[in-house]
Amino acid sequence: MTPILVFDIETVPDVAGIRRMHELTGAVDDAGVLAWYAQRRRATSGSDFAPLFLQKVVAIACAMRDANGLRIWSVGERDDDEPELIRRFFDGIQRYTPQLVSWNGGGFDLPVLNHRALVHGIAAARYWDWGDDDREFKFNNYLNRFHTRHLDLMDVMAQYQSRASAGLDALARLCGFPGKLGMNGAEVGAAIADGRIDAVRSYCECDVMNTYLVYQRFRLMRGEIDAGEYAAEISLVREKLVASDAPHWREFIAKWDA
Repeated sequence: MTPILVFDIETVPDVAGIRRMHELTGAVDDAGVLAWYAQRRRATSGSDFAPLFLQKVVAIACAMRDANGLRIWSVGERDDDEPELIRRFFDGIQRYTPQLVSWNGGGFDLPVLNHRALVHGIAAARYWDWGDDDREFKFNNYLNRFHTRHLDLMDVMAQYQSRASAGLDALARLCGFPGKLGMNGAEVGAAIADGRIDAVRSYCECDVMNTYLVYQRFRLMRGEIDAGEYAAEISLVREKLVASDAPHWREFIAKWDA
């Protein structure tokens, strides 16, 4: 069984990177740098959202399904810095060569990880293989938008048309799953500034679990699994979460039941 790895990341603007790019001195505090940069972005692009290469990764969550069962976790420790989180993520791909599954991973998560890995000098040979070392990767690799080794569910469901894209929260709720819990992506920066990294990691894990559940519905829809197999996968998720005493999983189950 090829391992399935569903993943999601959370980010904040890279203040140190903004300082370096624009040669800003330490006389301006971080809040001032962010305010100045947001105003500059609004004036030039109409949005204060930082470009992907200036998105600093603060959390990565994963759900892996393989022959040994289902595991859900946040990559690294709560105090790990960005390079360590990214290194661990790509080390997992190097070790397992999993099927990657995401929601908008091709439009956001992977481009962010690509740029930030480059900034930090992190090796990811398996991920970047276009078939140089493995002929199978010439025809199915992680980097080609239309290959399935990385399945961006949002992109596929919209038939690669951005105007047809749907949000994860909406699709999860419509399918009868809990949807987002705790916060939304726009609140991550404030949570990190307040030192609530654990809340961000939990939020990221819930997004991964919603993606995993929607992915099972997708597999059912395309005939990869039948109704009985789908029911078994959903039961496996519930059993896994019910067995946990983590507050965010208790809230997830309660919302699912409601």
